[in-house]
Amino acid sequence: MGLAIEIMRNVLPLIIVGGIGVFVVLRLKHKYNQGNLGQKKTKDAQALLDSLIPLGMLFGSAISVVFSMFFSISLVTIICLGAGIGLLFGYFAYEIYSKREPINQTGDIVKHL
Repeated sequence: MGLAIEIMRNVLPLIIVGGIGVFVVLRLKHKYNQGNLGQKKTKDAQALLDSLIPLGMLFGSAISVVFSMFFSISLVTIICLGAGIGLLFGYFAYEIYSKREPINQTGDIVKHL
């Protein structure tokens, strides 16, 4: 019984993160096939949009290292989960930022007809 629990403690994070990774890749592939990936007008805005998913993974991993100091979960497991959850949050940030309407110099929201 103890062996099965140890196996699940090691395999379950990989299954969770693998599911998150497959979800994000399939959603981005679907958006690519439809031709409506997020596009911004300026180079800086496009660079930020393209960097949201990797930044989410980086911040998720950093936060997980801090959590591993306070909880008795192995460092490899918690970094794996942190990167996966960061990937998911980075994808959600990508979706939100790609749908955000541009703002002109006076601060008014520009409506596209």
